[in-house]
Amino acid sequence: MAAEIHPKPQARIPVLLGKIEAFQDVVSTAVIIPKEDGVITVSEDRTVRVWLKRDSGQYWPSIYHTLPAPCSCMSFNPETRRLSLGMDTGTVSEFILAEDYNKMTPSKNYQAHQGRVTVVLFVLEMEWVLSTGQDKNFTWHCSESGQRLGVYRTPAWVSGLQFDVETRHAFVGEHSGQVTILKLEQDRCSLVTTFKGHAGSVTALCWDPVQRVLFSGSSDHSIIMWDIGGCKGTAIELQGHNEKVQGLSCAPHTRQLISCSSDGGIVIWNMDVTRQETPEWQDSDSCQKCEQPFFWNFKQMWDSKKIGLRQHHCRKCGQAVCGKCSSKRSTIPLMGFEFEVRVCDPCHESITDEDRAPTATFHDSKHGILYMHFEPTRGWLLTSGTDKVIKLWDMTPVVS
Repeated sequence: MAAEIHPKPQARIPVLLGKIEAFQDVVSTAVIIPKEDGVITVSEDRTVRVWLKRDSGQYWPSIYHTLPAPCSCMSFNPETRRLSLGMDTGTVSEFILAEDYNKMTPSKNYQAHQGRVTVVLFVLEMEWVLSTGQDKNFTWHCSESGQRLGVYRTPAWVSGLQFDVETRHAFVGEHSGQVTILKLEQDRCSLVTTFKGHAGSVTALCWDPVQRVLFSGSSDHSIIMWDIGGCKGTAIELQGHNEKVQGLSCAPHTRQLISCSSDGGIVIWNMDVTRQETPEWQDSDSCQKCEQPFFWNFKQMWDSKKIGLRQHHCRKCGQAVCGKCSSKRSTIPLMGFEFEVRVCDPCHESITDEDRAPTATFHDSKHGILYMHFEPTRGWLLTSGTDKVIKLWDMTPVVS
């Protein structure tokens, strides 16, 4: 079912601790059980399983429960052992796991949505169950009474959800690429603000309550760090993935961000550096370096008897430039560009070797990642892949 893996000592790379296989379908969501050598998985095959590591070194299911419909998402609270499952039918079903993780007892059902539940989140401090669905509704229920407390209609279906207990703010990431901030009260909510910086749908959210920053990952391959608590309106873009960002997690006390993408990439970002905002792209009818007209500037082309050129933008200064004046490429890690990007010639000359020092490390999980979960007390990372395999990683060599 799952062979024990004896990793060789490696320096500065994630260490593969083990695999869990034998799934008939892809795993929708999975979490590492804190203080236990175990994993909870829910799959499109309608099963929820609790895997515990045996003396043989293999993970075997101590619970194998079949649900009435495919499960799309999950929230697990280790303090209460409350397992909240979002279903394809729009129902949120809750179970209580036994102390030895060998039994799960049904608790209650919430008729939360008219379509597939996309995210479910249990908030112990408020005794709330937050959920979003493909019916474009964001709802919250009382976990004690099971009563619906409120509902908010979103412009598009929600693909990411985070909650700040201190301020009662819900961060809602939408398929349209927009992030909405809502202020929740006991039986009502109010719209605080919305912001959009992604060209694709929001696929992952991560809230850092210590630094008061929100990270959003997208299908456009980018990550944006939004400064919520600083009130400066700062938005820092991070470019380090070649495919859709599938998961984000903050490593507490180390100022590091872990991100995973569908091509199997795992990136560890050092956020303990002073980063710079990427500039707004400037508009111009001609190159702001050589003043050659761009191809739509018919008047200047006619007056100067010159053929119009294609417009580009320098990623460092944001100026509109032609290809000849931006023939160089460079990484700019402090601006989030870990890959080489187009820069104008003067900016290229101003970038030093110190400026090019990487602020992230890159690792390959060797499977297309659909979901990730980081357990900070041990520094373990779980990745669920398109290959129907769960992989467990020791991240302490790179997250410390």
